[in-house]
Amino acid sequence: MPANRPAYRGRFAPSPTGPLHFGSIVTALGSYLQAKSNHGEWLLRIEDIDIPRNQPGATEEILHILEKLGLHWDGEPVIQSQRAHAYSAILTQLADRNLI
Repeated sequence: MPANRPAYRGRFAPSPTGPLHFGSIVTALGSYLQAKSNHGEWLLRIEDIDIPRNQPGATEEILHILEKLGLHWDGEPVIQSQRAHAYSAILTQLADRNLI
């Protein structure tokens, strides 16, 4: 692990299928506090791969609510639907090694 990377990495991965509900906010807060109490990073990943259920504007609303609550993530949010190429490359590597 690089010396400049915190040892602890917390994550929150909401789906943009509507506004954050109370349970998601509690989960985000718990994850955030755990990461920060361990002097770690708190990462945000938007789980937008269930395309038919995604709601227009939900991602932006999620980001706005988290910011409004003071839950500031480290780095850029990862958008799952934009990572298909990375998953495809790994699957190809595994297939080439007869591991799938």
